[in-house]
Amino acid sequence: MAAEILRIQTEEQLRQALDIRIKVFVEEQQVPQEEEVDEYDRLDAKAHHLLIVEQGVPVATGRLTYYREGTAKMQRIAVLKEYRSGGYGRVLMLALEELARELGLTSSVLDGQCQAEPFYRKLGYEVISKEPFYDAGILHVRMQKEL
Repeated sequence: MAAEILRIQTEEQLRQALDIRIKVFVEEQQVPQEEEVDEYDRLDAKAHHLLIVEQGVPVATGRLTYYREGTAKMQRIAVLKEYRSGGYGRVLMLALEELARELGLTSSVLDGQCQAEPFYRKLGYEVISKEPFYDAGILHVRMQKEL
């Protein structure tokens, strides 16, 4: 994999990230678009967005927001279907965790879809919610990891 990990700094890069999320969450998983795109989807200090580009093609994205003191919240982790077995999700999560450390954060939480729980467990996340809950009509669990 010769992928490039970009910290999103332009409107065009942000649009590419949103395009990936719309394909994955809105088109594939039927999440309403008005639930998918929110106030963090802007170029400002409230959120940090990453984009993975493989040979000029944007293939994965994710964002980091501030959850509480010292804790990052990893959100909107999405990899295009045709690239899902290529290790991009792992690379993306490791890059987000590195960014969190650079920002001085010491732990990370995420609300992972239940079907993705094994993926996040392999990366060291543990379930902290008492039971699964629905977000945008999809069962999730809250997970946490010390950075």
